[in-house]
Amino acid sequence: MNVLANPNLVHVNYGLRIAGGLILYFLVMKFAGLLHVVELRLLNLFILIAGVYFALKKFKHTHGEHLHYFRALITGVATGAIGSLVFAAFLFIYVSFLDRDFMQYLIENEPMGRFLNPYIASFIVALEGVFSGLLVTFILINFIDTDEPSEG
Repeated sequence: MNVLANPNLVHVNYGLRIAGGLILYFLVMKFAGLLHVVELRLLNLFILIAGVYFALKKFKHTHGEHLHYFRALITGVATGAIGSLVFAAFLFIYVSFLDRDFMQYLIENEPMGRFLNPYIASFIVALEGVFSGLLVTFILINFIDTDEPSEG
């Protein structure tokens, strides 16, 4: 069965979509000459929010309109983590092999830049993305109808 069609792999499907969106946005920023504008990186959060939201909606739709709170938490965090880790891997390849001048720019212009290398920069992006995914998921599942715990 295809990853994109498997209802049990919604987190992978939408995680890859998040990664695609982040990579596309990164490349648009590069070709527009705006990589140095730190404030525009905040828009990454909207890509993450959209991906996690639609992953949760899709999971609920493919599972008989049922979504338990903790299953929603796991699905959202896994979706955000996959998207962030794939994007971090892309960033590692980008700053290591494709555009070493960008890595040098980060070293020279970021506050803690002298401590950066491709590994640390990619790790920071991955860590930031995973925790952003956790926060986004926690906020979103309070706005999406989840099943009430059964009384027993």
